[in-house]
Amino acid sequence: MRVPSNSRGKFSEGDMARKIRLWDAADTLDIAAYLDAVLEDGDPDLLKAALGDIARAKGMTEIAQTAGLGRANLYKALSPDGNPEFTTVVKVLKALGFRLSIAA
Repeated sequence: MRVPSNSRGKFSEGDMARKIRLWDAADTLDIAAYLDAVLEDGDPDLLKAALGDIARAKGMTEIAQTAGLGRANLYKALSPDGNPEFTTVVKVLKALGFRLSIAA
């Protein structure tokens, strides 16, 4: 435990390194619920963004390896300007432990 460097018992700005990090959806995902909501919406761009969020949450390198894809290629495919092939989407879902199914 650090002891304050001044006599008033307060920390000065130099006493402690501050870490500030932007909130990222990938940090707090219920993956199945997230994908279910995205698929219900039906927007392909939203699905692409969601897969990118999930891949970051699980580790892009690990997902790419499990899916048999290059990490850089996966980043590119799931980027806002990317256009992933259907096979890429299926491989990523499988790497995440999911499968596509149809329900009426």
